[in-house]
Amino acid sequence: MTNYYYTKNPDVEHNEQNFNFTLLGNELNFTTDNGVFSKRRVDFGSCVLLAALDQPAFQPRKLLDVGCGYGPLGLAVAKKFPQSQVDMVDVNELALSLATKNAAANQIKNVNIWSSDQYQTVTAKDYDAIITNPPIRAGKEVVHGILSQAKDHLVVGGTLTAVLQKKQGAPSAKKKLEEVFGNCQVLKKDKGYFILQSIKEV
Repeated sequence: MTNYYYTKNPDVEHNEQNFNFTLLGNELNFTTDNGVFSKRRVDFGSCVLLAALDQPAFQPRKLLDVGCGYGPLGLAVAKKFPQSQVDMVDVNELALSLATKNAAANQIKNVNIWSSDQYQTVTAKDYDAIITNPPIRAGKEVVHGILSQAKDHLVVGGTLTAVLQKKQGAPSAKKKLEEVFGNCQVLKKDKGYFILQSIKEV
C-alpha cells in the first residue's frame, strides 16, 4: 500500500477535513485529506519556519516551496506578499490538488502549483528564496537532495530556508548545507526544531 505522503499517488480512503489557521498574520482556510502530511493542523515545524522568516527584510520577489503538501507555507507567503510570485511543487498528486483548491478558497492568485520530484521539473534559476519542510520519512538521500540542489535554482544572494528536527537530522543537514553553500546559520530553535538558512554567495 503506497499511502505515504511523499509518494506520487497515495493509496488512501478519502476523508477530507477543513480548518482555519492563522499564518503570517492572515487567517487561511485549509482543506486536507488522508495521505497528506499533517492533515489535522498546520504542523509546528512549518509555523516555526514562517515565524523565523517574518522579518522586515523578508520581501520575496520570487519564491519556491519544495514539498509544499496541501500548501501552508507557500500559500501563507503568497497571501502576505501579493506582489510576489510563489511557485509550489510536490511529488504527491493528492497534496497538489488540495493546494490548488486551498489557493482558490483563499483567493490567492499569485501562485503556480505543479508536480515535481524534488527539482525535476523546476526549470527556473532565478528564485530569491526557496523554502522547504522536507519529507523526513522519504529518507536522508531525498532530504539532502532537496537541500543541496536548491543552490542551482537561486540567484546570487538568494536564500534557502529549511526546517528540520534535531533528532531527525538537523545537524547532518547543517553540515551538508555548509558543504554546498559554504555557510549555514541557525535562524531559530524551538522545541527541537531548527530553522536552517544558507545564502548563495557565488
